[in-house]
Amino acid sequence: MRIVIFGGTGFVGLNLAEVLLARGHEVTLYDRAALPLSAQRSLADYGARLKAVQGDITDVDTIDALVAEGCDAIVLGAAVTAGEDLERVSPARVLEINVMAQIPILQAAIRHGVRRVVNLSSASAYGAAGQRHQILDEETPCDPVSFYAISKFTSERSAARHAELFGGDFLSVRLSAVFGPWERPGSVRDTPSLQFQILAAFARGEPALLPAPGIKDWTYAPDAAEAVAVLIEAERPRHRLYNISSGAAWSALQWGEAFAALHPGLECRLAEPDEKTFIKLHGGDRAPLSVTRMADEFGWRARFGCAESAAAMSAWWMQHKEWI
Repeated sequence: MRIVIFGGTGFVGLNLAEVLLARGHEVTLYDRAALPLSAQRSLADYGARLKAVQGDITDVDTIDALVAEGCDAIVLGAAVTAGEDLERVSPARVLEINVMAQIPILQAAIRHGVRRVVNLSSASAYGAAGQRHQILDEETPCDPVSFYAISKFTSERSAARHAELFGGDFLSVRLSAVFGPWERPGSVRDTPSLQFQILAAFARGEPALLPAPGIKDWTYAPDAAEAVAVLIEAERPRHRLYNISSGAAWSALQWGEAFAALHPGLECRLAEPDEKTFIKLHGGDRAPLSVTRMADEFGWRARFGCAESAAAMSAWWMQHKEWI
């Protein structure tokens, strides 16, 4: 298949590109940022099957021309992943990129006969409902609170409404607490995972001191990418919304301890009351996401738990130490 990933040189986009290329597809990455040199080297063996196009997500004419060249699937991955600080600075930008910028892409997909569109949403769409339920499935009523959560929930509804009006094959996925290779903070992403922050402390030669254990249904990015690839390739998905999660809750502290055990001299622990830590929690506790829909329909389950992802990330880190 020929697949265009908007936001393709970002964190999730690069993981998805790796998985899709490994499965034999042709991938075009559209992003304002260039393909990083480390990723260029890592993906060089795929040759002409990988193409990177620099452009703004709000450039309607360029995007329409790109889609008109022909593609089988589109992934809507461009987003402002905003914490409270970024929300305060530019709430309009969050809504502009996460909701409004998608509409011309959806309309281009309809106009040019794109077979499948997958919108990357977030578990944050559940919002305050995450504190009222023991597990969150796709039928749980959402109660988004932050601008980011509101924008993600709205993006799902917008994609579904376009599909109803124009007959497009559009899906949304809610990604839960993703971490792993190619993650980096930036001007449109100010909520790095606890795992990234742990590795950043290690890279500075410091112990990773956590303010709290950080329990979530953490999802290793290659797992999330494989789930999205399954949905891209699926002949006739039965639903328009799917949760993607490891399906099990464990702590970032436990992960950091497992990673440190693989590298003598590294230390990850909770900060003492009188110790300062630069590691920040983003978002409160919430219930884990149910992955029953993905498991029952496609047989998909995450392959990486806490120990497995720590070992995999250790191997990746040894090859890409300059990244963090």
